[in-house]
Amino acid sequence: MTQDDRRWLTAAIELSHHSPPVSFAYAVGAIVVDADGVRLADGFSRETDTHVHAEESALAKLAGVDLTGATIYSSLEPCSVRRSRPRTCTQLIIAAGLRRVAFALREPPLLADCHAVELLEEAGVEVVEIPDLADEVRTVNAHLLLPGQAR
Repeated sequence: MTQDDRRWLTAAIELSHHSPPVSFAYAVGAIVVDADGVRLADGFSRETDTHVHAEESALAKLAGVDLTGATIYSSLEPCSVRRSRPRTCTQLIIAAGLRRVAFALREPPLLADCHAVELLEEAGVEVVEIPDLADEVRTVNAHLLLPGQAR
């Protein structure tokens, strides 16, 4: 973990505040940064429709871009189970060629049993968890989470 990781992840958490709260999904922010530290794209939950996820939104803006040296910063662990779309955010990240993912909070088992960390690592993706930033993610998602809820 680097200071840049903290800075970008904090920015992704701030972006998550733009997500309209709903009873069926978390509010998440995501930012894709290239190997030189340049912000390529960002997204947040429900940015373009009621079912779009933050990572999905950010990656859609980069179709056709080589992302092999890029990192995606997501306030919450990317989904590995999904009902509203045919591909999970974990699958989208792997397919896009990203080699690094950083997040603050593992997805609580409230809506799904998430295994993104394991799936990403199995695919050779470096995973960086920065749990001391997780309380802000919990605050943004207070509409769903009980105080202190996480795994």
